[in-house]
Amino acid sequence: MPAVELELEFDAEAELVRSWRTEELERAGYPADHARELADLTYVDLHRATDLLRRGCAAELAFKILV
Repeated sequence: MPAVELELEFDAEAELVRSWRTEELERAGYPADHARELADLTYVDLHRATDLLRRGCAAELAFKILV
């Protein structure tokens, strides 16, 4: 498979993961703009991000903690 095809395949898969992470973060209670930003930050653990809200942390504060 040519390198260009591999790159396009990787980009498509990365976008699917990013979309899924965004949806999960929005479902947990993050505003859409914060969810998109957190989804793009690969160092942010999805479970930790959602757990903060589940335990009662305000979305704004959780966002600041994670970023």
